[in-house]
Amino acid sequence: MSKLYVVPTPIGNLEDMTLRAIRIIGEADLLLAEDTRTTSKLLQHYGIKVPMMAHHQHNEHKVLTSLISKLKSGITIALVTDAGTPAISDPGFLLIRECIREGIDVECLPGATAFVPALVNSGLPSEKFCFEGFLPQKKGRSTRLASLANETRTMVFYESPHRLVKTLISFAEVFGPDRRAGVSRELSKLHEENARGTLQELIAHFENGNIKGEICIVVAGADPKGKTENPNQD
Repeated sequence: MSKLYVVPTPIGNLEDMTLRAIRIIGEADLLLAEDTRTTSKLLQHYGIKVPMMAHHQHNEHKVLTSLISKLKSGITIALVTDAGTPAISDPGFLLIRECIREGIDVECLPGATAFVPALVNSGLPSEKFCFEGFLPQKKGRSTRLASLANETRTMVFYESPHRLVKTLISFAEVFGPDRRAGVSRELSKLHEENARGTLQELIAHFENGNIKGEICIVVAGADPKGKTENPNQD
């Protein structure tokens, strides 16, 4: 039977690949990769040889019909992105939605994604949280932030290194400089860093540094009683 497997891949450390994910990719008739050059390194590391096709934000609309046809013909396709779980701030949603509409079986394997370790590492409340991903670059950015000003759940964002300080400053303006937060970068890699403190402290920490790597920002939610979340207080 045809099936689409959604397969998470390591966000940095190649050892974070599950045994099942290795098997599924190796058994697939076709592997869809966000960047075939990046995925080729992963395949080489695990000695996997499988037909591969590029599937990214610039072509996912164009190839959708042909991929559905391939799946209906009875083949098995595995979908991966450069790092983490497909469709989480990465390509994949369109194909998954269309497969469901067409009655094609979809199975997502559990595995790596950046926001979970960042959330846990932050030390902020994690029983309830909202994942915001990347904020709009320009249009709608201020509106989105304003809508979160009174959000009481812990908030999780993705950001690029060159925009980190600017984003932290924007957070301080909207949420207040004393709002607690955590910044995780290079998760699972050799130079992993998890910085914690108030937004003002994090701005000071990063504003003069040479920031590299993928960034995940975790921000405490607004206190329902109007008090700033501070784990150091009783």
